[in-house]
Amino acid sequence: MFKNTFQSGFLSILYSIGSKPLQIWDKSIRNGHIKRITDQDILSSVLEIMGTNVSTNFITAPADPKETLGIKLPFLVMIIKNLKKYFTFEVQVLDDKNVRRRFRASNYQSTTRVKPFICTMPMRLDEGWNQIQFNLSDFTRRAYATNYIETLRVQIHANCRIRRIYFSDRLYSEEELPPEFKLFLPIQVIFIYQN
Repeated sequence: MFKNTFQSGFLSILYSIGSKPLQIWDKSIRNGHIKRITDQDILSSVLEIMGTNVSTNFITAPADPKETLGIKLPFLVMIIKNLKKYFTFEVQVLDDKNVRRRFRASNYQSTTRVKPFICTMPMRLDEGWNQIQFNLSDFTRRAYATNYIETLRVQIHANCRIRRIYFSDRLYSEEELPPEFKLFLPIQVIFIYQN
């Protein structure tokens, strides 16, 4: 999908405010919903994925199962709201041994397990909005002693709210991020009156 695209800096694959946030994504919905709503904490449109079962409610990119993303940028960054329910996501990568490996992180697991083709790991989210930064190159090297080549697929499961999902060439500080990649929390203005 992006294999023949020049990749540097930032490459966004989902932006909840965009006109078609799920343009490259496929949806799976059973006993739940995937819809755009307004989040009251940030007063902005976000994508909400909710369901009674995390395994049957998810979005996956690319939409066509025969295609791959072909993203070489090693950092996956997701701006996600913790809904205090089960949540998981999965990333499929290709390594320098030409093996497809999957990394699955979830907030309901307590231990990391490394198997030949899948590595599952726990994830702790803070309350409210979180920026999840995933160093795919480092995880591939530590779990499999191989080198990351590219990301093939991304799957985000219930239950969460998404503002943006993007890849980057390195981790950027808040000051370095372009304005559209920042999560601006509304500031409550308090007026003090003199009697």
